Amino acid sequence: MNTEGLTGPVNTGNPDEIAILELAETIIGLTGSRSKVGRFPLPQDDAIQREPDIFLAQEALGWRPAVPLQTGLKATIEYFERILTVKHRRGT
Repeated sequence: MNTEGLTGPVNTGNPDEIAILELAETIIGLTGSRSKVGRFPLPQDDAIQREPDIFLAQEALGWRPAVPLQTGLKATIEYFERILTVKHRRGT
């Protein structure tokens, strides 16, 4: 990417916050996993909330997230299922 006069970094991501617990439960549901979610103390310097500031990406690059979370997760899961199926068939 070469954008005149723009120096980085440029944050990308989805500014809609989602709790890690909700994300984990969503992935477990989409994959049909029997995994359990563990709860552990947060590291002392852990950020409680994460919300990328994508203003620069929007203004300078015209970039905005376009794929809803559920859609992106489903596509990612399908991608890895395909890879694992091919590796399984090859025996690797």
